[in-house]
Amino acid sequence: MSLFKDEIVKTVRSVNQQRRLISFGLALLPALSFAVTEKPLITIWKSPTCGCCKDWAAYLEKNGFHVKAIDIGNTEMRQKLGMPVKFGSCHTAQINGYVIEGHVPAKEIKRLLEEKPKAIGLTVPAMPVGSPGMDGPEYKGKKDPYDVLLIGLNGEPSIYKSYR
Repeated sequence: MSLFKDEIVKTVRSVNQQRRLISFGLALLPALSFAVTEKPLITIWKSPTCGCCKDWAAYLEKNGFHVKAIDIGNTEMRQKLGMPVKFGSCHTAQINGYVIEGHVPAKEIKRLLEEKPKAIGLTVPAMPVGSPGMDGPEYKGKKDPYDVLLIGLNGEPSIYKSYR
């Protein structure tokens, strides 16, 4: 009978040890998930001489993105990625399958990645003064109103966010 009792005690100890290890592992999950969180990668095609493109890339880095810049211009990539030329700007980017055209605020890119709409991507056509990358001291605080447009899979725009 004592052999049977010894086996029960060993089993109970083993189960208790497993429970402690599982509890410890669960307690570490939030820390581990934070440790492996990486900045989302955004690839930008731009001119090597464009200052506002460099400023937009720096702005994205400051706002939690890892930026890979390719200094060969953006016209060809805009076309290849499917962004209609009428919504064009001075740089084209891609992140998680979405096209980002022009000076789109980081907040709207993050919202796009969270909501995951069926769309080509976002654009801020032209180069509105006061948008990210177009807001340096040379603009003396001037801010033009502009819209961030969501370009649907059919190439049609809808207003994603207005900045006034």
